[in-house]
Amino acid sequence: MAPVRIFKALADETRFKVVKLLLTQDLCVGALAKHLSISEAAVSQHLKCLRKAGLVKGEKRGYWTHYAVEKEKLLELAGLLGDLTRLEPCLECFCVKKPTSDKDCHKEEGKMCDCKCQQPDKLKTKPAECTLEQIRTCHGEKEHPCASGVEKKK
Repeated sequence: MAPVRIFKALADETRFKVVKLLLTQDLCVGALAKHLSISEAAVSQHLKCLRKAGLVKGEKRGYWTHYAVEKEKLLELAGLLGDLTRLEPCLECFCVKKPTSDKDCHKEEGKMCDCKCQQPDKLKTKPAECTLEQIRTCHGEKEHPCASGVEKKK
């Protein structure tokens, strides 16, 4: 599932209304157009976007195609949003360079990557503007990925 595509599809007010209507009952393009007071062509374009996002499906019934919401997709999206609310808070990574590993900050017990700032309140500016002393205060004496991008300042 591509959650961004689904969010983009639902971000349009008319498409959101289409989904709400289709959650109450299956409807054809003509019925949706009548309920929404827009043209059938406009409804078709909105349905096309919702189909591409995987939110609706059509079923041919006689001469008309009736559309229904893929409720499983909405439930997946709700689960994803629920998971987001349970993420452990982490400090913003102040590194100039990206970490060398491809690890997501939240994959390992909700911890940030190894180059996170231990005392961000003491690092008051961007890493490129920090002195080596500020970086040492924040990260200790060990070599830090940010330090290589910082010029020595006094």
